[in-house]
Amino acid sequence: MAILHNDTFLRALLRQPVDYTPLWIMRQAGRYLPEYNATRARAGDFLSLCKSPDLATEVTLQPLERFPLDAAILFSDILTIPDAMGLGLRFAAGEGPKIDRPLRDEAAVRALRAPDPAASLRYVTDAVSQIRRALDGRMPLIGFSGSPYTLACYMIEGGGSDDYRHIKGMLYARPDLLHRILEVTTQAVIDYLNAQIAAGAQAVMVFDSWGGSLSHAAFHEFSLPYLARIAEGLTPAAEGRIVPRIVFTKGGGLWLESLAGAGYDALGLDWAVDIGEARRRVGHRVALQGNCDPMALFGTPQSIEVEVSRILASYGKGSGHVFNLGHGVSQFTPPEHVGALVDAVHRLSRAYHHDQPAGSPT
Repeated sequence: MAILHNDTFLRALLRQPVDYTPLWIMRQAGRYLPEYNATRARAGDFLSLCKSPDLATEVTLQPLERFPLDAAILFSDILTIPDAMGLGLRFAAGEGPKIDRPLRDEAAVRALRAPDPAASLRYVTDAVSQIRRALDGRMPLIGFSGSPYTLACYMIEGGGSDDYRHIKGMLYARPDLLHRILEVTTQAVIDYLNAQIAAGAQAVMVFDSWGGSLSHAAFHEFSLPYLARIAEGLTPAAEGRIVPRIVFTKGGGLWLESLAGAGYDALGLDWAVDIGEARRRVGHRVALQGNCDPMALFGTPQSIEVEVSRILASYGKGSGHVFNLGHGVSQFTPPEHVGALVDAVHRLSRAYHHDQPAGSPT
């Protein structure tokens, strides 16, 4: 593999010294970019885009041509695992993802098996390998998966949900069935992420997008232990480097101490948490990733710079911070405002590292 020319992101995740605060953006390859929309139209539909390594590589690289980001993230979807489990995945226009055969009865739950990534998810690992070749050492590539609980939400609800009635009904009435689903899905996530690492992913992230919908007790029974098991099961190093692990529980600000003990190198934060307070709470156990409100990008370039400055000041001096949004970038975001964000982070963050004056990251 090629020499990695910019490893700032990986070093920040491991709390090693860096010259500036690196950043990438959740959903950075997405509908706010006209070139992405053109490629998606060519693909015909979202799932076809995900399942074509050529097109997944194309859209992964698109934001990197516009903005001097510090990491690429594989273009895919968290629901590739339920699809590979044979539950039937489709994306209905204007409605989001739909699972054709949701897990609602004991027989279906007992029949659930973790898929073999080499067989049913080969298109993802092929995309990882192809993206790594295309990057040619410019920056690291992030692989990712949904968390077991978040995947279970879709697998049981049959799609997105406002109240999580079906999964929470199972949680309280038949916790044994939910634990069975989570056990199988945890193994699937471990196998899937390790396959991505073997194919060339240099960091991996677990999106616990719906973990924050749980009660305190339920989070510590139905999400956190499975997140910890994933961290323990991941390949620790590849190509002579540590492969950093990131976990992001949206709405998980109440449980930062628990998450910091789950075995990951970094915690993603949503915008409801003050990053300086989060740093004080987790101490030196983990790096932090985040946590600008995506809606801040609907301000002005000047107000974006003010918000960037506030977040950098709240985190304070030293490494261990990867700048990001607190969730995915909105499809309605002006691309030039993303450019303003990237410029502000790179320009203003140098003052927080090695007492260097603010300047360009290059």
